[in-house]
Amino acid sequence: MANPLRGEVIRLYKNLLYLGREYPQGSAYFRERLKSAFMKNKDVTDPEKIKKLVAKGEFVIKEIEALYFLRKYRAMKKRYYEPDK
Repeated sequence: MANPLRGEVIRLYKNLLYLGREYPQGSAYFRERLKSAFMKNKDVTDPEKIKKLVAKGEFVIKEIEALYFLRKYRAMKKRYYEPDK
């Protein structure tokens, strides 16, 4: 793997690992799934394929962030507003 792409992959892994700390099913579950996903693609050497996988990882980051924001929004709404009857 080329050096610039290797750095991108490592950065992606670290970002996902950081985001996984508050995953609803637990950080150990998330870490295990993350590691298996990265290990499944460890032998990919085509730079275009690596870029596509990194783009997919960036999409996953956005989805996880959306999940967290939605959870925080629901918690705030529950705290300050009457429950709908």
